[in-house]
Amino acid sequence: MDSAFFRASDLTQDGFLGGQLQILQPKAGYRAGVDPVFLAAAVNALPGQSVLELGCGAGQALLCLGARVDDLSLSGVELQTEYADLALQNAALNQIELDIYQANLIDLPEALKQRSFDHVIANPPYYLAGAHSPAADLGRRVALGEDTALVEWIKVAAKRLKPRGYLHMIQKADRLSDVLNACSGRLGALEVLPLAPRQGRMAELVILRARKEGRAAFRLHAPRIIHEGLRHEQDKEDLRPDIKAVLRKGAALPWPTG
Repeated sequence: MDSAFFRASDLTQDGFLGGQLQILQPKAGYRAGVDPVFLAAAVNALPGQSVLELGCGAGQALLCLGARVDDLSLSGVELQTEYADLALQNAALNQIELDIYQANLIDLPEALKQRSFDHVIANPPYYLAGAHSPAADLGRRVALGEDTALVEWIKVAAKRLKPRGYLHMIQKADRLSDVLNACSGRLGALEVLPLAPRQGRMAELVILRARKEGRAAFRLHAPRIIHEGLRHEQDKEDLRPDIKAVLRKGAALPWPTG
């Protein structure tokens, strides 16, 4: 069925979490990979809690989280109208209820400003404006290239969190200093979980956990390794078992406790 913005012929239906979720994505626009899956898996949400995603795209992270944890109140904010519409389609396709607000995160609708959440999650654009060659497709360009400064994402997240609520954010490792600086004076109890492709390789992504009114000391955890071995040697999947459980079975991504 054609949506109001994408024709059916412009979309693919892709399986996430080993096929537990079916997600419509544009063939030529922004297409999610494993990043929103990792983000959703890292969130320590409990049944009955509320979650807001800033920049929810087609709803991949929210739906992955909703598939793992029952009875969540899930809401998303998305700037691009066509992707907000697609998120609602994906929610209906997977029979998971989402409230989607089409808005700029720095100009939220009043109905959303009156709400607070147990969790805020975000997968902001990875690249500073002008730091990479812009994508030809507008959807990819907006999703990948920073227009709203990273500090604004953190400010909005902090405002929308309940006291003691959690922010989870996935970001490129080389933006970690920007993320930590933006949290200063707004969120505490910061923890960072790096994700490295292989043993001995530098982390390419980091997941931040921060808490409103948190007082615990900063914690930089050892990298979570995604693939077995030092290099890709065979033409087959070589995910480590714990990572395979996250990506194929919808398992949680445990945070170190020691």
